[in-house]
Amino acid sequence: MTLINDRNIKMWSTIGSRATFGMTALELAKKHEDLMVLTCDVSTSAGLDRFRKTYPDKYVDLGIAEQNMIGVAAGLASEKFKVITTTFAPFQTMRCCEQIKVNAGYMKKKICMVGIASGLVLGTLGFTHCCIEDIGVLRSIPGLTIISPADSLETIKAINKAIELNAPSYVRLTGGSNNPIVYQKDYHFEIGKSIELIEGKDVTIFSTGSMVYNSLEAAKILSSKSISCKVVNMHTIKPIDKEAIEKSFNSKLIVSIEEHNIVGGLGSAIAEHKSKFKDSPKQLFLGIKDIYGKGGTYSYLKDIHRLTPEKIVEDILANLWFQMSNKEIYKDTFIKSLSIGPDKFNEKIKYNEIEEWDSIGHMTLISGLEESFKITFETDDIIDFSSYKKGQEILTKKYKINFS
Repeated sequence: MTLINDRNIKMWSTIGSRATFGMTALELAKKHEDLMVLTCDVSTSAGLDRFRKTYPDKYVDLGIAEQNMIGVAAGLASEKFKVITTTFAPFQTMRCCEQIKVNAGYMKKKICMVGIASGLVLGTLGFTHCCIEDIGVLRSIPGLTIISPADSLETIKAINKAIELNAPSYVRLTGGSNNPIVYQKDYHFEIGKSIELIEGKDVTIFSTGSMVYNSLEAAKILSSKSISCKVVNMHTIKPIDKEAIEKSFNSKLIVSIEEHNIVGGLGSAIAEHKSKFKDSPKQLFLGIKDIYGKGGTYSYLKDIHRLTPEKIVEDILANLWFQMSNKEIYKDTFIKSLSIGPDKFNEKIKYNEIEEWDSIGHMTLISGLEESFKITFETDDIIDFSSYKKGQEILTKKYKINFS
């Protein structure tokens, strides 16, 4: 494997997962005489130009013929070659889905498929090139392993492990260049075993691919609001780490975050396992809400699909309030988690002057308190509930809620 040190980790982050994949292929060729890399006219896009020039006998460009690529890959795999195929994610998975089903799934050929630029990173080209369906499509094919690395270092580890599998696999690469670093040093990577990055008790966040970094950033913000978050890198979506899911059942809320349709992806895989248990926590699904929107830059699309750390925090807060116990929700965490902050809240600012509250504003506060304390506010009390001090007074004197 490529030497893992601070310098290389920073370099891989700068060039992004695609170029890092190309460098990984170069290293794999030194180790494996039987390696073959197949592409569909994407040697530059996949970071494979140096590989193509250095190992011309190990490289086959099939042109824009993805179905044919899988057929050739299956033939090479039948002759005991270690085969990697790659092109842009929607073409690597959906354009040749029948061939993947028959040649990789049904015939069980050992093909490592690498889908480059998955998710929303090619947003300026629209949803012909964005790929929010690949996990859902391939998860239904029996025997196929699906991995979505969190950063460039994990890309190297995932591909090294995937080509050793005695089964077909799909490695889903998300993000662009200047890929944020999740792992600052070497670590143990095992297919099918998730990695707990942060310990926490209130919320468990399961994320994959590019959303792992955003989840870590969201957890920092939530920590400043006295909400403790466990963050788990679920790099392998199939087979899913069932033990990690079950360990999250003591949380108040489970959150799945993915740069993929919320239908069929990581969230669905978690929910399928959760459904076997009677009292598992509520799950919040964050991702693309089963729609094809307009194209745009990567940052713009992440923002409008609420996949930035700040939007993730807002959605978690809005859902978490309804999960908290009576005293905890009002006395500590709940008040501290208000989007406007406790300082402004204590200034007795009236509701109609606080435009920042928006969808998680005054009525969400009222609804959360009613749900938690099993009470119904009178209309006058809702209007009077204009500050922390006034609200506590109403709850204590009129509704007999004791905060001591």
